[in-house]
Formats: sequence, C-alpha cells, structure tokens
Amino acid sequence: MKNLLNALQEGRFVELPETNKEKALNYLANLIEAMPDLGPGTDVAGAVLSREQQFNTGIGMGWACPHMRSQHEGGIICAAGWSPAGINYGACDHKPVYFVVMYYVPDCQKNVYLKEISSLARAIQKQQGGQDISKMQSLAEARNWILDLVSNALETQVTDAKARMIHLEAKQAAAVQVSGTGTGTPTESLPCAVIPLSILVMPGARPVVLSQDSEVIAKLESAGDMEPALSKQAPFDHGGYKILFRGTTAYQSRRLIHDCLALKLNGTGADKPKI
Repeated sequence: MKNLLNALQEGRFVELPETNKEKALNYLANLIEAMPDLGPGTDVAGAVLSREQQFNTGIGMGWACPHMRSQHEGGIICAAGWSPAGINYGACDHKPVYFVVMYYVPDCQKNVYLKEISSLARAIQKQQGGQDISKMQSLAEARNWILDLVSNALETQVTDAKARMIHLEAKQAAAVQVSGTGTGTPTESLPCAVIPLSILVMPGARPVVLSQDSEVIAKLESAGDMEPALSKQAPFDHGGYKILFRGTTAYQSRRLIHDCLALKLNGTGADKPKI
C-alpha cells in the first residue's frame, strides 16, 4: 500500500468538509489534479464521477475506493479523505463512508493498483471489530489509525515475502544437492528439512546459534569451530547440516550476526565444516 502511504506522508490526506458524495469526490479529485506529474488536461473529477455512476465504489465497513484510469505514462497518485460525519455513499452494506481513498491509475500501473487495492481490502477486513471509525474525533486521530493499518499490512507482506523466499531458497538448495557439482552425479546426502537460524559471532568466543530448533543448536555448536567457514560466507557442511548464507549484519565491537538456512542432510556423518 505504498501509494496510500505516500498520500499520508505528502499531505494528501484531508478532512472532507462535505457529507455530499459528489462534492467529496470533487474535493479529492482536485488534490490529484494539482499534482505536477499528472498528464496534461486530465479531468480526474469527471472520470471518477462517470465511473461512479456505472459502479459504486463503496466497499463497505465505512470505506470507499474510487479511481480513474489513464492512458498517460507515469505513476499512481493517491489522495484520501476522512469524513467526521460520514458520507451517504450508497455502499454495499448501506452504512456511511468515513474514509475515501481515491486513485489515479495509468494503464501501465494497472497490476500495481490491483495489488494495492486488494491489500487494502484485506487490511480493512482484518480490522473489523477494532476501533469504531465513526467515533474518531480529529484528522490526526484518523491519520494515525490509517498509518497503523498500513504499517501492519506492510509488515504482514514482508513476513509473507520472507517465508516465500525461504521456501524458494530451500528448493534451489535441494536442486544443487541433487545435481552435485554439475556433472549430473547426485551427491550422497539429500536435504530433508530446512531450518532458518542466526549465528552470532563475537571476538574471543565460540559462535552462538540462535534457532527455535534445539537439535540444530546442539548439533552445530558441538560439531567444532564454525568461524573459519563462516568468515567465507559461502555454503558449507557442518554437524550433519548444510549451512546457506542469506545475509550478514555487523554490529559494534566486531560482532556479526549471520542470517542462514540449515538444510538437514540424510546419510551424512559430517562433523567438521567443509570449507
């Protein structure tokens, strides 16, 4: 929901002075039309109102998401408004609309828009049963509430993306293991489990494994010194696992945290790192 976040950060979130639907839409359209990146002669208000006559954009739960499409190049522009009294919008649930989020969408950005609007709808659905938006007292309160909504949604997206990345990296690692050195000869050990972990390295101390899997901690920390292998930041076998690097973060006092994946191997007796 990057474009809604941009609107909040760049001053395009306003209190709507009108409870009339058409006037409120015109007000937000004027904010978008004032943007210098907009294509010349673009009638946002006319396009939004024309589309609204064909299809009501009230999505329920106090929200509406009108938009217009454009053949011009460029990026999506968003403007949003809060109505303290609520707008008789004709939404599908017949309830007043308190938040209107309007989008200007170039055709080349259609897929980006669809992804954002679906994320927004999921976030709104998730907030059902939370704070009663009809009782908000100020624009600042409304803005902070939407910021929390967007932030939570983005955190969920990042978590989901990280999970997909771990899954992909695991599949790629399995493929490497099967193909061996590229000669077509399978290796003796195939991965049967994938465990995310972090490894803390400090001067004068043995590496510390941070994981939710107690077996991984015990096997890796008891199988000998990993530091020479860790310093190369390349895959290595250790304690019956293949360790894959995802990233390293450096801290004060020469402390490092390596973000890794551990692939548990079948049929391996590796007790020392192969580097």
